[in-house]
Amino acid sequence: MQLQVILNYVEHYKGFVYNRVRWDKTTSPWTVRVQVVPRANSRAECSGCRKKCAGYDRLPEREFEFVPLWGLTVLLVYAMRRVECPRCGICVEHVPWGDGKCRQTKSYRWFLARWAKRLPWLDVARIFHTSWDTVYRSVRHAVAWGLVHRDVSGVEAIGIDEIQCQRGQRYLTLVYQIDAGCRRLLWIGKGHTEKTLQGFFDLLGDTLRPTLRYVCSDMWSAYLKVVAKRAGYAWHVLDRFHVMANMNKAIDEVRRDEARQLKADGYEQILKHSRWCLLKRRANLTAKQVVKLTELLRYNLKSVRAYLLREDFQRFWTYQSPTWAQKFLRQWCTRAMRSRLEPMKKVALSLRKHESLLMNWFRAKGTISAGVVEGLNNKAKVTMRKSYGFRSEEVLEVVLYHNLGDLPEPKFTHEFC
Repeated sequence: MQLQVILNYVEHYKGFVYNRVRWDKTTSPWTVRVQVVPRANSRAECSGCRKKCAGYDRLPEREFEFVPLWGLTVLLVYAMRRVECPRCGICVEHVPWGDGKCRQTKSYRWFLARWAKRLPWLDVARIFHTSWDTVYRSVRHAVAWGLVHRDVSGVEAIGIDEIQCQRGQRYLTLVYQIDAGCRRLLWIGKGHTEKTLQGFFDLLGDTLRPTLRYVCSDMWSAYLKVVAKRAGYAWHVLDRFHVMANMNKAIDEVRRDEARQLKADGYEQILKHSRWCLLKRRANLTAKQVVKLTELLRYNLKSVRAYLLREDFQRFWTYQSPTWAQKFLRQWCTRAMRSRLEPMKKVALSLRKHESLLMNWFRAKGTISAGVVEGLNNKAKVTMRKSYGFRSEEVLEVVLYHNLGDLPEPKFTHEFC
């Protein structure tokens, strides 16, 4: 079977014919050059308006990189025609395998973009004997096509969070779809301010409005204000993960202050090596940590009182009725305010302030969780670490959309990977 027959099967272009095939053994790897010619009596398309136009002249031959074949570099060689378009004037014709001045065919760009999901970009460039910039442009092409053709209708639940992208307190706001059947990245914004999140609702707010039922976020004030203003029709859920994370920070602050005070007063360092005994769940404690926690509970320490308050609060999540959960929350906040533990008092004040949003967790029946968001955030951080960081926020946005956006791809008559 001749190479032209194979190419006609996998990459058939209407109006064009694969003509002559030439070998070049002077390059490494060897190169196969495939001559492409227009079909007899075919008219070229204007690259501006895509109308069939009369020919004007022909440019020198150009080479377009195609998908490597058996470890060989494959180039499509074609002399571009110029057309005289009544609307656009004299311009270069449109060819179905390429765009503009890009030297890679569309098939080759999708080929590199798919491999870039599996391997670091530099490894993809080395394996297929190309450059990092070529891989990046291929991924950017795939992301741009996917964002235009994706379907964002029917989204019922979204999660909002931020990750640190670079040093110097530089953050990205990420909005995910966290429906049971679809979990993907919907949008990325620079910073984590009110203006940043406003950009998401400006872009997709009208599309999401008919179906959006739940919004999940932490207690960052900028997010709370924007969601209340732009998505007040949906239940805004403050997730259990963030509430308990704040409570653990308060316990750790009490423990550190008390440990320093005991050392300054000359008492036994009973709190030494006790951090994770107090922060971890009982089911996750090791045998040594269980013994250490049992020893700590014999003392009337501030850290122990903070720990017991946290353990008592866990009952809050077991309620089925929002009414009884609200009653328990108010009683617990009263006890925390009387505990004379400043970090726990701050937690109680925060819970009182966001009481109505906490009740939405029960109205959503515990089905919406930021655990999904944290899992997707971890994937985003792994993606950044895999490439040892990106110097440009634009490149970072591209790679996150590419790996977490679940973007659609065009249908081909063949699949390369």
